[in-house]
Amino acid sequence: MMKVTKIETQYVPMQMDKPIGSALGQLTGFGCVLVSVHTDEGIIGENLVFTLNNRRTKVLVEMVEGLADVIVGFDAGHIAGFWARAWKSINFLGHQGVTVVGISAIDGALWDALGKARNMPIYRLLGGAKSRVVAYHSGGLWLDRSKAALVEEALSFKQQGWTAMKMRLGLADPRDDIDRVRAVREAIGPGIKLMADANQGKTEAEAIRLGRMLEEFDLTWFEEPLPAWDLEGLARVAAALDTPIASGETEYTRYGFRRMLELRSADVLMPDLQRVGGVSEFVRVGHMAESYDVPVSSHLFPETSIQVLGGLSNSSFLEYMPWFSSLYNEKLEFENGEAIVPERPGWGFTFDRDRAQYLTR
Repeated sequence: MMKVTKIETQYVPMQMDKPIGSALGQLTGFGCVLVSVHTDEGIIGENLVFTLNNRRTKVLVEMVEGLADVIVGFDAGHIAGFWARAWKSINFLGHQGVTVVGISAIDGALWDALGKARNMPIYRLLGGAKSRVVAYHSGGLWLDRSKAALVEEALSFKQQGWTAMKMRLGLADPRDDIDRVRAVREAIGPGIKLMADANQGKTEAEAIRLGRMLEEFDLTWFEEPLPAWDLEGLARVAAALDTPIASGETEYTRYGFRRMLELRSADVLMPDLQRVGGVSEFVRVGHMAESYDVPVSSHLFPETSIQVLGGLSNSSFLEYMPWFSSLYNEKLEFENGEAIVPERPGWGFTFDRDRAQYLTR
């Protein structure tokens, strides 16, 4: 039995080279928390969680460290046991928000430790479904870019070999959004998959109207048109449009996604590793979605999400957002528009501690 001996966190602030804009507001940086789970066998499991614009990062650190009592001294390989204890422990504060992110942080580190102990990548521990996942570039085509800049960036992604990419919507006049989508689609051609994300910025009526205007562009999906809490409205939008609706990055645990599936709120579910409840809960959601014949994609965290997607037969796309890639020693590999699932143990990615230390100065 491999016992957990302590939990450590390292706060790492990160600033973007250039601010980006979406319907959710301007993004200038992050507050990253590097989580390490130490064991009595000398194996250390690692994971990363973060806050936007480095706001309330201390709360996240406190939450992770505050869960030490339900894992230190316990078997590191009994991850389901940790999850059950932690779920019970957070009952008073609630089962959404920062409490679940705290569970996710430790859960992922435990899976990394288990993979290292067994000398296997996480996706193989999960049963193994695929060694490659189609990836789309999500690190550009922002709302605050001019139409000319959008076209230039989209063409650069295509020239780099990307076969799928995502742009943002949310201008005051929907006709301006349509004009920008048309320009990008005409530039990249019909063979490149194109997604569009409204970042929860529309009302139900606005989303349906905009969605119908978007139909001609053969979008792979129309993402998060409504606020995350309006699952009933989202279901009505999904029923009204031919374009698939993708959502779920702001949803928590199997219970939130069960409701989405029951309502048919989305055609593609997009669990976020830190908000869904970690690897354990992402997998539960993936299997539940499979019973509805609904695919799952990932949200952020490409270096770690790739392992979970590789373990799910109904996974569809890996979101490539390289916000935290510089914090890792290893790099994701791509071929023919697909991300290759690393065969290295655990996540297959380890923190560059020198880089992290430099950023904290």
